[in-house]
Amino acid sequence: MDRDRGPDSAGGSGPVPGPASAPPAAAHATHAAQDPASDLDRREEEPAAPAAPAEAAAGSENVPHARVREQREPADGDPDPSTAEDAWDDGLIARRVTETAKPPVPVLQTRGPGAPPPAPLAYDGPLRSRLDALRELVGLSRTRLDSRTLAEAGRVLDEAATRRRLSGQHTVVALAGATGSGKSQLFNALAGVAISETGVRRPTTAAPIACTWSDGGGALIDRLGIPGRLRRRPVHNPEADAELRGLILIDLPDHDSAAVQHREQVDRILKLVDAVIWVVDPEKYADAILHERYLRPMAGHAEVMFVVLNQTDRLPGEATEQVLHDLRRLLDDDGIALGEYGDPGAAVLGLSALTGDGVGELRELLGQFVSERGAAARRVAADVDAAADRLRPVYATGRRAGLTEEARDEFAARLADAVGATAAGEAAERAWLRNANRACGTPWLRLWRWRQGRSELPTSRLQPTQPEEEATARQRVEQAVRTVCDRASAGLPGPWAQAVREAAVRGSQGLSEALDELATRAGLPPGRPPRPGWWPVAVLAQAAMTLLQIVGGLWLVGQIAGFMAPNLGVPVLLMVGGIVGGPLVEWGCRMAARGPARRYGLDAERRLREAAAGCGRARVLDPVAAELLRYQEVREQYARVTRTGAGVG
Repeated sequence: MDRDRGPDSAGGSGPVPGPASAPPAAAHATHAAQDPASDLDRREEEPAAPAAPAEAAAGSENVPHARVREQREPADGDPDPSTAEDAWDDGLIARRVTETAKPPVPVLQTRGPGAPPPAPLAYDGPLRSRLDALRELVGLSRTRLDSRTLAEAGRVLDEAATRRRLSGQHTVVALAGATGSGKSQLFNALAGVAISETGVRRPTTAAPIACTWSDGGGALIDRLGIPGRLRRRPVHNPEADAELRGLILIDLPDHDSAAVQHREQVDRILKLVDAVIWVVDPEKYADAILHERYLRPMAGHAEVMFVVLNQTDRLPGEATEQVLHDLRRLLDDDGIALGEYGDPGAAVLGLSALTGDGVGELRELLGQFVSERGAAARRVAADVDAAADRLRPVYATGRRAGLTEEARDEFAARLADAVGATAAGEAAERAWLRNANRACGTPWLRLWRWRQGRSELPTSRLQPTQPEEEATARQRVEQAVRTVCDRASAGLPGPWAQAVREAAVRGSQGLSEALDELATRAGLPPGRPPRPGWWPVAVLAQAAMTLLQIVGGLWLVGQIAGFMAPNLGVPVLLMVGGIVGGPLVEWGCRMAARGPARRYGLDAERRLREAAAGCGRARVLDPVAAELLRYQEVREQYARVTRTGAGVG
C-alpha cells in the first residue's frame, strides 16, 4: 500500500480562508497538524476522505504558499524539537533562496481497501531460463569461488526475484545528474508542479523524491526506501496522466555531491530502478566522474537509459547540435549503444527545463517507454549480462581445457616406470629362462650352478641400493602427478585450475605406498613359472644324452680293467655322442624357450602396468576428471546465462 502524504499529512498548514462550514476532510487535516505520525498510520488503515473538487480548487486559489512542517531528525546543534518553537518551512528538502509563491503539491493517495493488487511482473521464457542458469551457476560454484566473486550475481538474482513479485504495470525511472545540471527543475517540469526544490545552494536535493502517475506502485517505492513524506503526485492533467500512466519518477541527489551519504543513496537506488535519465549540462557533460563511474560501467544498460542535455537555452545558435554530437561521441567511446535509426539503445536529446523547449519530446519518449511495460525485464536482462561479464574471467579463458587421452597414457606410463613394470617383466623373462635351463640343462652344469648358488651369501645381494631405488620411485610418482596436473589445469581459469591441482595432490597422498604394495601383489607369481608341453621330451632327451655318457664311460672303464674285450670305437662314440648331444639339447631348449619366456615377461609387465594405471586412475585421474566435469557443467550454465534475448511475457 502506498504510504504517500502531501503537505497536509506532512505537517500543519497556515490559516486558510474558506467557507464557514468546513468539510470533514478539513477537520481531519487540522488533526494531522497536531499528530502527523498518527495521521500516517490512519491513512494506511483507512482510505483518504475525498474532497469536493470545487472546494479543493477554491482552497488552491486562496493559499499563497502551501507550507508544511518539515519532518526531519534534528542535526547536531539544533534545539530540541520538543522545546523549540514551531519552525515553518516549505516542506521540501531544501529552501529556495527566494520565497516565491508555489501551488500546492498534490498528495499521493493510497489505494482503497477494495482495489485489486497490481499484477506482478512476468518474465518471458528466455529471461527465466537465463536466471535459472545463473542460479544453478552460483550453486555449482559456491565451493570453488569465494563469496565476493559471486556477490554481484547473488544480488542480481535476489533483486530479479524481488522485482518479479512487484507490480508489472509500473516503471521506475530515476533522474540522475551532477550538481547544477537542472535535474530537479526537469523533474518539476515533467510533474507540472514544483515538487523538488531548486536553487543555487548546493547540494539542493538531499534525499530522493518520488512522483507517481498512477496508484499501486507503493511497494516499488518502499523497495527504494523513500519515506511517505517524500512521495508526490503530478499536477492533474488527463492527457499527461494517460500518457505517463504507470510511471514512477525518482529525483535523486547529485551523484557528485560533497556529502558522502548522497552519493551512497544514488549508487543504491541506481541498482534498483528500471531505467535512468541522465541529465547533463553544457559545462559538465564530459565530466570524468560521470563517464568513468557511471556511464561506462552501465554501458550494457543502454536500452533502459536516457541521456538528456539540459539548459540548451544557454547555448547560442548551432552550439546545441555541436554539443549533442560531442556527447554522442563520448557515449560511443564509453561503449553505450545509441538508439538511432530504430536501433535499440540509449536515447539522446537536448532540452531546456527552464523554457520547456524539448520537454514535450522527452515526455512523449517516456510515454512510449512506459507503455511498453518492458523496462523492468530489460533492466534485469542487462544486470544478468553485467554479472556474466564480471564472472567471465572465472569461467572462460578462450582456451580448450581438459585431460586428453595422450596425457592419461603418459601418466600411466610414468607410474609404470615408477613401479618398475619393465624391470619386472625382464625379471619374469629371466626367471622363465632359468627354469628352462634347469629343466633342460646337462646334469653337470646344473650341479655346478647349484654349488655356485650355495656358495653365495645373502649379504652379497644389492640390498644397499633399495633405499635409493625407493627414493627414485617416489620422485617419479611425484613428477607424474605434477605433469598430469599441469596438463589437466592448462586452459582453466584460476579457481578451477586450483581445484584441479588440489584434487590431484589429495589423490597423490599415499600413492607411492599403494604402488609398492601393488608391485608385491601383482609381480611374479609364487612358485616356478609354468612349463610348456615340450619340456618333458627335452628332459628325456637330456637324460638319454647323460645315459650315453655314463654307458660309454663305464664301457671304457671295463675295457681298461679287463672285464670287457677291447673295443674303443663304440664306447668312445657313445661318450662323444652324449657329451656333444647334451649341450645341443640344452641349446635347442634355450632357443625354443625364448618365445615363451618373452611372452611370460610381457604378460607380467602388462599386469603390473594395468595395476599401476588402475591405482593412479582411482586416486588421481578420477578426482581430476570430476573437477573437470564440474567445470564443464558450469561452462554450460554460463553459456546459458550469456545467451541473448529477454523480455516480458
